[in-house]
Amino acid sequence: MRILNFAKRNFKEIIRDPLSIIFSVLLPLFLLFIFKQINIPNESYELQNFTPGIVVFGFSFITLFTAMLISKDRTTSLLVRLGISPMRPIEYILGYMLSIIPLIIIQDVLFFILAVILGLSFSINIIWAILVSIVVAVLFIATGIIIGSMFTEKASSGISSIVVQLVCFTSGMYFPRELLGEKFAKICEYLPFESCVTIIKGIMNNDLEIISTRNITVFCIYTIVILVISVIIFKKKMISDNKY
Repeated sequence: MRILNFAKRNFKEIIRDPLSIIFSVLLPLFLLFIFKQINIPNESYELQNFTPGIVVFGFSFITLFTAMLISKDRTTSLLVRLGISPMRPIEYILGYMLSIIPLIIIQDVLFFILAVILGLSFSINIIWAILVSIVVAVLFIATGIIIGSMFTEKASSGISSIVVQLVCFTSGMYFPRELLGEKFAKICEYLPFESCVTIIKGIMNNDLEIISTRNITVFCIYTIVILVISVIIFKKKMISDNKY
């Protein structure tokens, strides 16, 4: 109950800035629409391949939202006041995650609706892809928690923009890895974003063969490690902030 109440409070804070929400949804939708209109003769830009990339690109804004929410709570000393409550750090983090999930679902549904309107064939696999994407989004939420816990509100937005750029250039949503050079392609393989796109793509297209053991391993390792780090850093910042 404490987690749900905290999540409700966080969700109310999120919807107080509707322009940012609209921007984070409309920009990926615009990219999906415009690239379909350009009709680039490359299979990477076909709807069944480009849509999963747009979904993950939208998640990079989730990192920004989460970082801004937590850094703002630190600035207003909310976390200092909450530090005297019986809630544990993991409960705070779950509260933040639950408050972000409605935004993730809205993003996913709108992305896939537009993709279907533009010509993507609808199937039950799209529903499965949405459900799996919620799990994928945990990586981005946890990243936002780390950024928001470590940096001020102004700095958090700048640091989060780095995540947006990393998703653009290393996930394969714009450029196939083969075009980026062997060394850069290798780096992309061991960053989580390309694996996130591949996992969602494989499930959405019912092509599980493209999801390699490496994709699953890289995603799981990054998600678990970043989630654990987010709990540790969040706890330390709450303790240090309470000292002042």
